[in-house]
Amino acid sequence: MKFSIKLLLHTIIVLAIALGFSGYYFVNFVFETSLNREVNQALDENSILGFAFETAALNVPAKYDVLSNSSIEQIAANLATGGHSTGRLIRLSDEQKEVLYANDSFVTGNDLLQKTNENTKTYQVIERDGSYYVQTGVTVNALDRILYLETMKDVSEVFRERALGFSVYRRVTLFMLVLGTVIMNFIASWLTKPIRLLTRATRRMATGNYDYRARQVSNDELGQLTSDFNKMANSLEENINKLEAELKAREDFVAAFAHELKTPLTSIIGYADMLRSRKLNEEKSFLSANYIYTEGKRLEAMSFRLLDIIVTKRLETDFQMVPADSFFLYLRDMFGTDDRLIYQFQNEPAMVRAESHLIKTVMVNLIDNAGKASEPGSLIEITGRREEGGYRFAVRDHGVGIPLEEQAKITQAFYMVDKSRARSKNGAGLGLALCSEILLLHDSRLEIESTPGEGSCISFVLWAENMEEL
Repeated sequence: MKFSIKLLLHTIIVLAIALGFSGYYFVNFVFETSLNREVNQALDENSILGFAFETAALNVPAKYDVLSNSSIEQIAANLATGGHSTGRLIRLSDEQKEVLYANDSFVTGNDLLQKTNENTKTYQVIERDGSYYVQTGVTVNALDRILYLETMKDVSEVFRERALGFSVYRRVTLFMLVLGTVIMNFIASWLTKPIRLLTRATRRMATGNYDYRARQVSNDELGQLTSDFNKMANSLEENINKLEAELKAREDFVAAFAHELKTPLTSIIGYADMLRSRKLNEEKSFLSANYIYTEGKRLEAMSFRLLDIIVTKRLETDFQMVPADSFFLYLRDMFGTDDRLIYQFQNEPAMVRAESHLIKTVMVNLIDNAGKASEPGSLIEITGRREEGGYRFAVRDHGVGIPLEEQAKITQAFYMVDKSRARSKNGAGLGLALCSEILLLHDSRLEIESTPGEGSCISFVLWAENMEEL
């Protein structure tokens, strides 16, 4: 069952119970008030009739000091018809509670009479032939006789008013319930609209539409729930996109790895088969062996780079404050004797936070890539300078450059801008991928500035101590 219907039903049930109890209480309160008024009037009228009887008894001539039964009947008859066209319902009884006079219409039991005594006024409400009466009882002292005067007052109108009140209230209650149902239906629909929108968004997302968002229509708790749901959906979409990107990258990596293995292995197998299957002259044997050696070295370099990337991802790095000069001294020793390219080193002193061996690996790879992109005799500049926020290492070449659309891809494993040029120099497209992983451990990244045909500058920034303290 829908939540809006549950809300509607529970509201109608509560409304029906509230209207029922309030109506019952109100009608009965009016009824009790009216009935008590009628009872008091009947008791007052009984008292007045008792006083009138006593007065009339004093004015009756009597041969004896005791009022006779015939005189009692006569006075009672006069009281029953006096001043009323319909007559009063009266019953008089003697000391033994034997009836001396009663109207023909006064037909009831003696229960009230038995309860009446000299010190009490009694009454009861009785029903007879569909009509309701207030029966009252009082004692009358007339000429040393103790008599019992009973009256009956018709209060059927009070009961009819109560029945009419219940009838009217039932109709009013039914009307209010119908009206309340219509109003609450709109209210329930309005209150549960955020839930319906969230349900719709959940279903859309369950079908794979992760960019769908629930519309926020209020600022209450449900509105906050919608906002939180959309934030959760954003995080979920980001995570799914990351997983899809990682899956695609992994598939691309496997495909590239298989391709990179296939090319050198094909060459190695082909030339090895040529050497073993036929007798070649010395020159061809040397060329074949050289191809096998070259491709083997490329496979070796690719294996080492892959191993470095895997180890770097799992490495627990121990950072230390290292002089920037130490990196440049190391690089001068390694590349200073290479006469194929011109290396120019220029750096400012600083203390940088780094894992020394990893940063050396980054610098060596950057310089190696710069050499592969440059022609013999070209200038390669290795610089280090202080700047706001850290210390920047940069390697600049004047080689072929990198197109703008390729710059975001060159840190992917096995990605090469010019595959033929890279393979001719034993490249496998893993150097910059390794650099990117190492710098990620240092909370840094590669920054690339390149113009095709003019060269490239690849740099990164490491955290450094306050330069003014050096």
